[in-house]
Amino acid sequence: MLQTPKFLQSPSKLLHHPPPPQTQHIPQVHQVPASKSFPTLKQCCKLSRREFAFRSNSLLLFLLGFQGLEPFKLSEAKAEEENLEETTSTNEEINKENLEDTSAKEEINEVNQEVTNAKEEMKNDSNSTTSCSDKSLTKKAYLDISIDGKPVGRIVIGLFGNDAPNGTARFASLVSGRAGISYRRKEFVKIMPNYVQHGGVRSYGVDAELAKRTGSNLEAENLVDEWERVNEKCPGTKNLAGTVSIVVRDPSKLPSKLKLVARQGKLEIDEEEVGTAPNGTEFIIAMKDSSELDASALVVGRVLEGMEVVEKIGQVKTVQENTSSPYFRVAKLIGDKRAVVAERGFNRPYSKVLVTNCGLME
Repeated sequence: MLQTPKFLQSPSKLLHHPPPPQTQHIPQVHQVPASKSFPTLKQCCKLSRREFAFRSNSLLLFLLGFQGLEPFKLSEAKAEEENLEETTSTNEEINKENLEDTSAKEEINEVNQEVTNAKEEMKNDSNSTTSCSDKSLTKKAYLDISIDGKPVGRIVIGLFGNDAPNGTARFASLVSGRAGISYRRKEFVKIMPNYVQHGGVRSYGVDAELAKRTGSNLEAENLVDEWERVNEKCPGTKNLAGTVSIVVRDPSKLPSKLKLVARQGKLEIDEEEVGTAPNGTEFIIAMKDSSELDASALVVGRVLEGMEVVEKIGQVKTVQENTSSPYFRVAKLIGDKRAVVAERGFNRPYSKVLVTNCGLME
């Protein structure tokens, strides 16, 4: 008979009761003796493996959660800083734009002020130009002209008595003969492309004696003062085409030279005049705008009738000018009187151009 294997033995031996459950040991808290070196640690615990593992996992999860929140907090702080920086930069840009706008407004105000000032200056200039160009006529004078004894016509001149009272009075007295002398039988001495010039009366000889008898003054000092006032008041060219002016100064005249003179057995320093200054009796009639005359002539009137007569005078042949000669330049530079006499002969008409009659018109 086959033997029964061991695993076929009685079930009483195989089926056995499970071991009785072991009693769980409750962790006992032991008193840890207090020590001066460990004042805070007073108790310790004995934990089973399960509890230790559970608590360790919980602590680990807590730490991991805390560390996971840390980047979010950092990112939030960084975002706040960036927002703060953006806000600050935006405010700075706004302030900068405000400053630029303020400076731009100031510049615009300055430009507007300059434009206003320029307009006022232009208005003042236009007013002064208008007042200088629109001069009122107070008197009328006439000049009858002849060339080589042949009458060529009459020139009628309107005088600016309100704008140049001294110059107008001088011209009117010489035209009317009230000064004891007049322009009658006196010649035109210079004919230029832009103007013709009359020689006036002489401040010596017979003319000076006649003027002295009537108490007339042939000096041009008060006329120079009036010329300066007119130049300050009226800028620009004053000797325009058709204007009549009197010569009151010579801008090319050299200053006086000093020389030693013996007087009553003593040497004294005296001034010698080089050339003669104008006496305020020569007058000029401009055929074209002549700005070169503004430095020497005072405008006293304008031609109302007879510009064709002035043009006939301008067509008369004259002595050729020779100022480019080196001999003349040297003589003029050293104040040689012969150069002065020669200069008076330049541009002098070959024909005799006279004022045959003159006077004031009512």
